[in-house]
Amino acid sequence: YFVSDTVLKERLDPETLESLGLIKQAQQFNQKIVKIKTKLFYKQQKFNLLREENEGYAKLITELGQDLSGNITSHLILENIKSLIGCFNLDPNRVLDIILEVYECRSDQDEFFIPLIKSYMCEPQTLCHILGFKFKFHQEPNGETPSSLYHVAAALLQHNLIELEDLYVHLLPLDPFILEEHKKEITEAKQIARKLTMVLVPSEKPDEKEKEKEKEEEKNEKPPDNQKLGLLEALLKIGDWHHAQSIMDQMPSFYATSHKSIAVALCQLLHLTVEPLYRRAGVPKGAKGGLMRPLRNRRAPRPAETFDELRKEVFSMLCYLGPHLSHDAILFAKIVRLGKGFMKEFQNESKQDDKEKMDTLLSCFLSIADQVLLPSLTLMDCNACMSEELWGLFKLFPYQHRYRLYGQWKNETYNSHPLLVKVKAQTVDRAKYIMKRLTKENVKPSGRQIGKLSHSNPTILFDYILSQIQWYDNLITPVVDSLKYLTSLNYDVLAYCIIEALANPEKEKMKHDDTTISAWLQSLASLCGAVFRKYPIELAGLLQYVTNQLKAGKSFDLLILKEVVQKMAGIEITDEMTIEQLEAMTGGEQLKAEGGYFGQIRNTKKSSQRLKDALLDHELALPICLLMAQQRNGVVFLEGGEKHLKLVGKLYDQCHDTLVQFGGFLASNLSTEDYIKRVPSVDILCNQFHTPHDAAFFLSRPMYAHQILSKYDELKKAEKGNRQQQKVHKYITACELVMTPVHEAVVSLHPPKVWDDIRPQFYATFWSLTMYDLAVPHNAYDREVNKLRLQMKAIDENPEMPPNKKKKEKERCTVLQDKLLEEEKKQLEHVQRVLHRLKLEKDNWLLAKSTKNETITKFLQLCIFPRCIFSAIDAVYCARFVELVHQQKTPNFCTLLCYDRVFSDIIYTVASCTENEARRYGRFLCCMLETVTRWHSDRAIYEKECGNYPGFLTILRATGFDGGNKADQLDYENFRHVVHKWHYKLTKASVHCLETGEYTHIRNILIVLTKILHWYPKVLNLGQALERRVHKICQEEKEKRPDLYALAMGYSGQLKSRKPYMVPENEFHHKEQPVRSATPANLQNGPGSAGKTAATATNAGKPEECATEETDKSKEKSQGTVKAPSKTNTLTTKVTTSNGNSAPNSTKAVKEKEDKEKSGKEKNKERKEKTPASTPEAKVTGKEKPKEERPGKDDKAREAKEKTPKADKEKEKLKKEEKPSKEDKLKVSGNTEFKSSADKEPSKERDVAKEAKVKEMSKGEKAAVTGSLKSPVPRSETSESEREQKRRKLDTHSSPSHSSTVKVSIA
Repeated sequence: YFVSDTVLKERLDPETLESLGLIKQAQQFNQKIVKIKTKLFYKQQKFNLLREENEGYAKLITELGQDLSGNITSHLILENIKSLIGCFNLDPNRVLDIILEVYECRSDQDEFFIPLIKSYMCEPQTLCHILGFKFKFHQEPNGETPSSLYHVAAALLQHNLIELEDLYVHLLPLDPFILEEHKKEITEAKQIARKLTMVLVPSEKPDEKEKEKEKEEEKNEKPPDNQKLGLLEALLKIGDWHHAQSIMDQMPSFYATSHKSIAVALCQLLHLTVEPLYRRAGVPKGAKGGLMRPLRNRRAPRPAETFDELRKEVFSMLCYLGPHLSHDAILFAKIVRLGKGFMKEFQNESKQDDKEKMDTLLSCFLSIADQVLLPSLTLMDCNACMSEELWGLFKLFPYQHRYRLYGQWKNETYNSHPLLVKVKAQTVDRAKYIMKRLTKENVKPSGRQIGKLSHSNPTILFDYILSQIQWYDNLITPVVDSLKYLTSLNYDVLAYCIIEALANPEKEKMKHDDTTISAWLQSLASLCGAVFRKYPIELAGLLQYVTNQLKAGKSFDLLILKEVVQKMAGIEITDEMTIEQLEAMTGGEQLKAEGGYFGQIRNTKKSSQRLKDALLDHELALPICLLMAQQRNGVVFLEGGEKHLKLVGKLYDQCHDTLVQFGGFLASNLSTEDYIKRVPSVDILCNQFHTPHDAAFFLSRPMYAHQILSKYDELKKAEKGNRQQQKVHKYITACELVMTPVHEAVVSLHPPKVWDDIRPQFYATFWSLTMYDLAVPHNAYDREVNKLRLQMKAIDENPEMPPNKKKKEKERCTVLQDKLLEEEKKQLEHVQRVLHRLKLEKDNWLLAKSTKNETITKFLQLCIFPRCIFSAIDAVYCARFVELVHQQKTPNFCTLLCYDRVFSDIIYTVASCTENEARRYGRFLCCMLETVTRWHSDRAIYEKECGNYPGFLTILRATGFDGGNKADQLDYENFRHVVHKWHYKLTKASVHCLETGEYTHIRNILIVLTKILHWYPKVLNLGQALERRVHKICQEEKEKRPDLYALAMGYSGQLKSRKPYMVPENEFHHKEQPVRSATPANLQNGPGSAGKTAATATNAGKPEECATEETDKSKEKSQGTVKAPSKTNTLTTKVTTSNGNSAPNSTKAVKEKEDKEKSGKEKNKERKEKTPASTPEAKVTGKEKPKEERPGKDDKAREAKEKTPKADKEKEKLKKEEKPSKEDKLKVSGNTEFKSSADKEPSKERDVAKEAKVKEMSKGEKAAVTGSLKSPVPRSETSESEREQKRRKLDTHSSPSHSSTVKVSIA
């Protein structure tokens, strides 16, 4: 054969082979082939069940379970396994399964089994399927997957023997189910929170209980294990962070770590990772700490050696851990200490390259604090130590960073996790429980409860407490006392919460009536003051907040600064000071502290030091001062447009008072160097910073005092001399050295024309001195010393006090007494030096290049008026300074004119004041009146203090005071007339203000009148007139404006109590005026006299005849705008009766009029018979004489006549006539002298006749206006009476508020 049978059988089909005879039957052959193929390809020779080949599997298990401590390697075992498979036909997959089972049982033998599995199995997919099958076996209900299986899977994942994606699909529960569960948890947490804040109706409660039972039953059916979390835990335990992170990324935030086992495993991994760095940079001095054994696993995260290495894995691990770091307080402390270590390095770092790295690390630590540390603290149960530990890190951050963290913590963190939502609700619930029971009596136990609650959740607790305080201000004291158990971190959080509450945009800072500041803001301000004083809380944030509000043009929040300074520094600002307190405030610092404030100031040293440090460290002292000074006008011109006038006044006062208080604090607490370094010169303050002049000098004044004293001490040390004269000389030299630059600086503050009348030296002297420099309050010192002596006596007599305490108290009193006496002695020496300096300076103070009147105007305008309303002490200072300038016999200073201008024109000043300014202005007038009343009370005092002084000259020569001519002086009786005229002017102005109906006018004049009550009114009829008018205000305002009613009632009551001290007019000054050899003038008897026949002729007293006609003209110009409406008002107002009511409105008033007309006529006749120069009893309210009181044709005719152009023509004519008359006076004599009353009497009689003819043109109040100069050259009686008549016509047209000033003529 060419081809063998075998080949043919392989290649040819069975039928062909059968035909060839190679096989017997084809069918049989086919069956045989199938059998062979089945045997070859489909019959299994391997055994995959233990019972099929138990010997082989038994040997395999023995092989894998043997002791592996010797020289046995995975390679050797693998060879044995192969032999067993071959020998016993073991199924390789089953062998692999058994290897994994043994590995599970011996999970500590990773180093043996991992290489074995890697060598045995090259297909990851098969291995993954076997593992998946194992996991599915445990997925039955109530099934529990063994931890060893998780460990095996984790180890295989870590060594990349399987892929996570392949295994993940075999694990339960599925991701959508996890997400749904998470949402369910959040919903449940919110429901719990809602339940805690809701008030349940009793009928609803049983249903709720049933629902809770159902939920508990559901929970009893335990779902299968969460295999994904089990695997995650195993991965974390072996240090496979990469795969663990991948699993956590598949789940909602913090879902994995919310399970304690996961969180603890991650914490353990973090411990190991940060250990080396913690040992180097985090362990506190003296602490040892337990060493951590590192993982033997080389694939675990590498331990961090430097801060930069923390960025690799530690920070991300912490972020995944989140609030659940709370499970490991030790790790919490380690992270915080690492933060502290980093901050030390950060603060010392100077290189630019490293700085960028450090900034990145700083932002990382801040993120960790935000996302991990603070939320973890929330979940820690009352751990004060952790709170203090965290503060150790936080205090190294600037307050801006800290407050940002607190803001996130309070407003966002609590919504990020269901557990935190529950904690928040529980905290609020507990806070409510505590606050409901908090009283003054149980402060201590309640405080402990608040402390415990605050250690973990301060933001939520304080938010609730502050909300309660805003509603109930009586909680402030118990709350402040109960906060003593807080940690440092909690105090800082409290500061933030207060600022956030203050800045709440949803809260209105005004009440609904828009006239007062809201109660919630006042309550928070009070809380601020009390809390910041009592506890060591950082002030920077609060001060910066106030500064920012001022920058934004908002002045409401100055209330906070005011309270903080008052409580922390003990500097109280009030215009309701008693006379004794005001007196004490003019002394030294010790006297101020002891007697100057309502509350006894104790133990403010530490708190004021903290406030000072906060201001200096953050450079806020000067900016706050400047912003407040600028904001005063801003309140009126920027904020005030839409606000109620009353509120604008309050805000202005608040701004001003806070400036005074804050400036006082800086002056008394800053060292000389600090103060001088921070406060620029006065010209820079005014010109560059646009600070008002009064505020600029207020800030600069302490600086000048410091500089003068330090310079004086230098000079004393340089040249030792104990003689008093030498000391005074050195003091004056020191003043010159310090003040000369100031004199030069102030020149730029005003136009050059100003300095024609007053010199810069005088201006600077006035603004730089204080009451401390002018007088020693001996009475105040004596009062306080006596108090201390009485205290010591009481201590001695107290038998209950322990001896030790007695000794301490007595020592304290003795030390205080010595300090006060020393301070008094020191002030006395200082005042003597200052007065000596002023005596030397006074001759160069006033130049008077224009007129004396201009000089006084500028003095009042630029010095007195701005400063007298600055503060209560400044008001007293201004009055005393005027008196001092008079006493020093200052050339070119007319005291009489100065006082006249002050008392004559108070309407406009009063009307333009705020409430507090009105109080100060009233105090100023009170002091001025006190001086005037003293001079008025006794001829001897007058002669001694005014008799031969240039200020009381009635003739003012350009050459100054020669002091030789006694006739040029105002005598005592005429001075009494002048004082009466001033009282009348005050009455007229007061009545005018009370009659306007304007809120500000009425309020301010009542405040002023209350302040000057001790010295005014002194004349009975003036007091009665005021009483009637005030009574009418009480009736009118009772329902409309309660605050005005309260003021008016208060004043009315006090006025009645002063009635016994009032005197009739003829006792206040002699109506029959004395005739002197030097032809003295007659002075008007009183305002609004009933018999006006002689009033206008005798109108001019001595001071009225010592001013030029220019005064009236200049005043008319300056008051022109105000006059017009006042004039119309006067002309259209009904004639009022003496009880203050309008005639048409009261039948009683008409009866009174008729009675008074009769009595008035009778009095007229009697007085004319006695002397034409005298006037009858004055009717003060500026009303007509009896004939004119009848509203009839005469009135109408007069009013019509006044309104006609004819009256205007007469005015012009009068002006023309006045000019030549003035010239005549100047030509005839260089001096102005007074005409005798004898010369005037005939003209007065003619005046009466003329007055009847012109239908009584002159009203009573107008007749009180001062007369003009009388020429020493006798004129005809007719021309004299004509001039007087025309002057009365002019007076008729003047405003009721217009008051003529003292008139001066210059030779």
